[in-house]
Amino acid sequence: MTTSRSESAAPSNTPRTRAKARHILDNYYIGPARDEAVLEIWGYTPRFTYAPGDTVALHVSTTAAAWDLEIGRDGADYRPVLRETGLQGRHQPTPADCSVKGCDWAVSYEFTIPNDWQEGGYLITLTAERDGDRVEEHHLILIRRAPDLPAAPYLLVCATGTWLAYNCWGGSNHYQGITGPEGNEFAPVVSTQRPWTRGFCKLPEGAPRAVPETPHVPGGMVRYPYMEWAYAYGYSKKYASAGWASYERHFARWAEAQGYALDFATQHDLEADPDLLSRHKCVVFVGHDEYWSANMRHAVDRYTENGGRVARFAGNFLWQTRIKDGGRTQVCYKYNAAQDPLLGTEQEHLTTAAWEVAPVSWPGTKTFGANGLQGMYTGFGRCAGQNSGGYTVYRPQHWAFEGAQLGYGDQLGAMSRIFGYEVDGADYRMEDGLPYATGSDGADPDMQILALGLATNIEPDHGIWGETIYIGDSDAVFKAEAMHGEATPETIDRSARGNGVIVHWHRGRGEVFNAATCEWVMGLTRRDWQVERVTRNVLDRFGA
Repeated sequence: MTTSRSESAAPSNTPRTRAKARHILDNYYIGPARDEAVLEIWGYTPRFTYAPGDTVALHVSTTAAAWDLEIGRDGADYRPVLRETGLQGRHQPTPADCSVKGCDWAVSYEFTIPNDWQEGGYLITLTAERDGDRVEEHHLILIRRAPDLPAAPYLLVCATGTWLAYNCWGGSNHYQGITGPEGNEFAPVVSTQRPWTRGFCKLPEGAPRAVPETPHVPGGMVRYPYMEWAYAYGYSKKYASAGWASYERHFARWAEAQGYALDFATQHDLEADPDLLSRHKCVVFVGHDEYWSANMRHAVDRYTENGGRVARFAGNFLWQTRIKDGGRTQVCYKYNAAQDPLLGTEQEHLTTAAWEVAPVSWPGTKTFGANGLQGMYTGFGRCAGQNSGGYTVYRPQHWAFEGAQLGYGDQLGAMSRIFGYEVDGADYRMEDGLPYATGSDGADPDMQILALGLATNIEPDHGIWGETIYIGDSDAVFKAEAMHGEATPETIDRSARGNGVIVHWHRGRGEVFNAATCEWVMGLTRRDWQVERVTRNVLDRFGA
């Protein structure tokens, strides 16, 4: 979620001054300089996913006379597969509202994907030089397994709904922006036809994450190292919230090194092909996975009801979106759902609000067993910032924990800090020292809660001089208004507390395992052998 409804940039008269002011204030804006004197290069493709035999059109704008291209498979090892040098440069005009309506650049380079390119994430590196200066930017495409080959057991579905929601390239996303009467509001409509912001496709090793590597030290000023790093090195502060480089890449590299055969798709592929999941034994979701359309959810529900198995190592399932224009546009009014044109119509169930809120009224627990409004922030700033960074285990005898040497009350993932920065929870009661789903939030009461941790919607203010509270209480106020009708001291207090859960659930003829945290991938990258063992247990059972 990672938002404060009060965040805005200083008003100004032109897009360039607006962009400059925003960068100085919060390092938010990344995008075109719209100035021939500034050396830059950016690029995008019309689609996210391709297959062997498909032609990829690359739309590039650069102020250099020539530019170079390298494409490489970003797997367990990076492997270059295509290089071009000395391509003719062209500085293409970029509309002021490109983040909403797209860049509309002409095609700069095309290539056809050979049959021997293995499925995976492919990093596209664009470089340009002038007068001794050099710039490098990145794009990413996913390549699926050739349709004439047997389907892979596992399908990794990348969270492109969330990538889009956080992509600030060009000025606006679903959090902040240059839209609205004063040019300082978030955009309920965003375009896929633009580059990804800096840090979504590639990051240096060691780039800080939203969850710090150590808990907050009492008495000290709260820190957000990833924002400080982003400001220092010219990356968007949203890099730690979404994108291939921060999330899916970590899982894909680990799984390939462990010998798991993955195919790749995006949420937008589910929108276009609802039967896509049926070809695979196990469907995997990882990282920060916050934004979904109704069609995407229906595809997962049908899959599990018909015997499919879902392994969700992801967190923050929260907002309904709509996909329009053949996948080129994503709509989410969020806090401003009252402005959604579908409200009050026969299709108002598609209003782009939180899943639990009327008129959507389709709790996220009914698909994944947990939801964002029952969870939220932990290990993030002062939001449960002193917690262990792991889950407390309650049912160590469950098959998912086999061989992990875990007992009742042990911490899973504390060493690698997997618990955060946003988690999904479920309403539960404690009985004889064990948590049970109440079902009051739409979850199946027979669902097993395997592990549990605490989360909050309010960042406490301890009155430290000079400290700025980032989260504050805006999310608790929103939840109070949405779920309890009004924000009063009592309803805000009720909305402040949340949790994160690891759950296992038999649904129809299928199964769901949900780790319900964004940072699970850190247990894999940091080689936390207990987290790795649990991940293998789930994949081995679900992909058998």
